[in-house]
Amino acid sequence: MAVPKRKMSRSNTRHRRAQWKATTPQLVSVTIEGSVHQVPQRLMKAYERGLIRPKG
Repeated sequence: MAVPKRKMSRSNTRHRRAQWKATTPQLVSVTIEGSVHQVPQRLMKAYERGLIRPKG
């Protein structure tokens, strides 16, 4: 793991952290028990198998 040789200034730390942005999950239409739901693509199989129940 990389270890910094010197202390990073508060200004540089905050500028670096400000670049990070969260992205919204890609939603996919899935039919569960006759009704269509929008669910995240990575959880689609779990919804189809009944491991997770959709809200609403």
